[in-house]
Amino acid sequence: MNDRLRCFCELADLAGSAGFLRTTRRHLHQHPELSFQEARTAELVAGNLKEWGWEVATGVGGHGVVGTLRNGEGARAIALRADMDALPITELTGKPWASTVSGAMHACGHDGHTTMLLGAAQHLATTRNFSGTVHVVFQPAEEAGKDSGAQRMIEDGLFERFPCDAIFGIHNHPGVAAGTFGFGTGAFMSASDTAKITVRGRGGHAARPHLSVDPILIAGSLIMALQSVVSRNIDPTQTAIVTIGTVHAGKAANVIPESAMLELSIRSFDADVRERLEQRIRALVTAQVESYGGEVTIEYDRGYPVLVNTSAETEFARDVAQELVGAERVIAPFPPVTGSEDFAYFLQRKPGCFLRLGNGEGAMVHNAHYDFNDEILTLGAAYWTRLVERYLPA
Repeated sequence: MNDRLRCFCELADLAGSAGFLRTTRRHLHQHPELSFQEARTAELVAGNLKEWGWEVATGVGGHGVVGTLRNGEGARAIALRADMDALPITELTGKPWASTVSGAMHACGHDGHTTMLLGAAQHLATTRNFSGTVHVVFQPAEEAGKDSGAQRMIEDGLFERFPCDAIFGIHNHPGVAAGTFGFGTGAFMSASDTAKITVRGRGGHAARPHLSVDPILIAGSLIMALQSVVSRNIDPTQTAIVTIGTVHAGKAANVIPESAMLELSIRSFDADVRERLEQRIRALVTAQVESYGGEVTIEYDRGYPVLVNTSAETEFARDVAQELVGAERVIAPFPPVTGSEDFAYFLQRKPGCFLRLGNGEGAMVHNAHYDFNDEILTLGAAYWTRLVERYLPA
């Protein structure tokens, strides 16, 4: 590393914060709050930022918190984002710091994301080795699926009240070696849509099926027919997913019910593919149900859009990671991720990069056995600090 780069944050600079970060992360893990309920988490975040000398705005788009720190004469501004909400899952890790809230846990690592950004905020306030403006954005309700925290913060004037030139975010990635960074340019995370299909037949006695229109039979045919949408209607070089997540019908073995309901999760990385998926699902389901003599209602909801990382900001973020941990711990390009993120809404408004940070081996996110890896907390905080210092050189 050349001498010019040695003046920026190194991993060793955050070593003294390891205890604070671990304690904070485990406290947040023990006290998870679901989307739109993050009041205590927001209070903890705001309290720390104020103590460290940040200007703090609360109640942004709900329980959102934005901290602002200015230093020097630099005209540029950068925003860093962490999400705060938990998931409606009952924890099964058995860890001493497991969730104390019944039916809620940090199963996606937002406790770790919040803690890493707090660690950077503390270090930046102490060292002030930058010239310009830093906004740390602690966002609620990422897991909401629609009408999410990102959308609400934008509607509440996030970028008008806290203008920035670029915005960056991190998500941990189980299954990738702890402390390994991943970067992808362009379409990096998928759009996420849902469909609720309600099939109405004609109920009756199980012993007289000829006098009924069986919605369970129709639902069964749809389960198989929907598998053809991706395999036969989408270009094989494109990525698309149609998953049937729930099927509900009937309450008794000797009764043909009046209706059956299916719920679908639909993922895509391309606007035309997204349109084609909806078109084919609607047409196929309608024709299939009518062919059996039933009726159908389709509630098709567009969720988060495709997350698109901009080239210059992704290259910059990758370079910072390589400086910090070495090229051998950076994966670029990182394969597109079929999960979805409302950070995509921020990237529709500002250039930026959403990157991945390896969490090591262990349970996948959204799993009752998942836990964030405390060993990467100081790394994440150091990375955020160095990113700011490099983006806003003093």
